[in-house]
Amino acid sequence: MAAAQGQFSDPSDGAEDTEGAERNSVPRAFRLAVDALRAARPRPGIEVDPARPPQRLAPHAYALEAAVVDDGEDLADGRLVLLHDPAGHDAWQGTFRLVTLVRAELEPEMAADPLLPEVCWSWLTGALEARNLSYGEPSGTVTRAGSHYFGGLADRRPATQIEIRASWTPREGRDGAPDTAAHLAAWCDLLCQIAGLPPAGVPDGTTAGVVTLPQRRGPHAP
Repeated sequence: MAAAQGQFSDPSDGAEDTEGAERNSVPRAFRLAVDALRAARPRPGIEVDPARPPQRLAPHAYALEAAVVDDGEDLADGRLVLLHDPAGHDAWQGTFRLVTLVRAELEPEMAADPLLPEVCWSWLTGALEARNLSYGEPSGTVTRAGSHYFGGLADRRPATQIEIRASWTPREGRDGAPDTAAHLAAWCDLLCQIAGLPPAGVPDGTTAGVVTLPQRRGPHAP
């Protein structure tokens, strides 16, 4: 399992050791927030890799990609982006913003649940609240898309993918930086829930404030 990693910006191909120079040009609060993400150790089964951050959403950005992997199978994947604007942002009501895209394929019985969008949104807010994180201005969408196969692909089962796009403002600490490591841990909890796994340390998957659906995958046969 990799440690959380990422980039301060989108370096040009062939550039050598640009990160050190970039660190000197970014605000201290952003460096602290990124360092906390780099030092974080996600729970077992989650693989985290660097990702190119977006270029025009904020003056400073840092991005991660992650996947929940079980017995060599990707159960869910997502992207987490940390944005920072030292001047503040009216829509954020703060200087930091976390933006995410999380997606997974669902079993048919889960896909048919009419409460699925509300449940998926509760996974995000519940994951943050379960770790006692202070945040504001949450917004997002939950999208359910189905695929049916025909012709040469007719032997495949219909598939449904769920996708959560969301953003929220993490509250800043005394040093001006939010507790990004804790927010990353909550995000990993969300990834595991959408993958059909229980939250870390909770065998039956029940967590205060979080509505759960049946596990999508049972234990693998020995």
